[in-house]
Amino acid sequence: MKSRASAGAIVNLISLLVALFALPAVAQKTKPKDSYLRNVELCSGREHAPLDARIEGCTALIDAGQDMTPAGLAIAYNNRGNAYAAKGDYDRAIPDFDRSIELNPTYAKPFNNRGVAYFRKREYDRATDAFDQAIRLNPNYGEAFANRAGAYLKKNEYARAGQDYDQAIRLEPNLDGVWNGRCWSRAILGSLQEALEDCNKALQSGSADAATYDSRGLIHLKTGELRAAIDDYSSALRTDPKLASALYGRGLAKLKQGDKAGGNADISAAKAIQGSIGDDFTRYGVQ
Repeated sequence: MKSRASAGAIVNLISLLVALFALPAVAQKTKPKDSYLRNVELCSGREHAPLDARIEGCTALIDAGQDMTPAGLAIAYNNRGNAYAAKGDYDRAIPDFDRSIELNPTYAKPFNNRGVAYFRKREYDRATDAFDQAIRLNPNYGEAFANRAGAYLKKNEYARAGQDYDQAIRLEPNLDGVWNGRCWSRAILGSLQEALEDCNKALQSGSADAATYDSRGLIHLKTGELRAAIDDYSSALRTDPKLASALYGRGLAKLKQGDKAGGNADISAAKAIQGSIGDDFTRYGVQ
């Protein structure tokens, strides 16, 4: 994850530099060059600049908008939107993505990033619309496919999520979460052997987290391998003790094994965290 972020910062820096140095000669003289370049570096997130510093650098570039090309301004607005989103300030991030799109309607990144902001606000229909637009502009945008798959999961559209994970894996197989995402989609849809292969792939890659063990736990629960299900759910809970799906799934597995007290305790704990978790498992085909 860190290496991709660094690479992205370098790409953003190069893009901004190209946009800036397309300035007319008169405009270049209006700002000290060193200050201008420092703001470019900050706005691009170079060297893991703090979020407030990134916002400050982007704002300085935006305020000098008459000295910049529309493409350069679009990048600055997009990058400032990303910094606001990283702070959880989505209501300030989204207008920046909107402005970036207005300045450069063929720039796919702000469409994807706007979708992520809407996703974080739990506005899933608006999120998928934004990801649709990003993918139309760039049909090879693996991250946008993965993000749209995540939104489809939230909308309980598991087949469409699986199709998008297929595309994301084809385009960028090393993206975080794509193997587990497809594993989860396939587990819910009942393609259990294929799902197991995806989860095992995620585990073998060293990128496994609580969600991966939770997904594989569901597979084992569906196939009746109750001991394996309990082991995977317990692994998930060691990392995330409040993961309701892992608690509920482990509770069901314990009940099926005859451990009534242990099963009911896990299920009660899961429902205290997420009251609707039982309905989720009914939708997954497990009761």
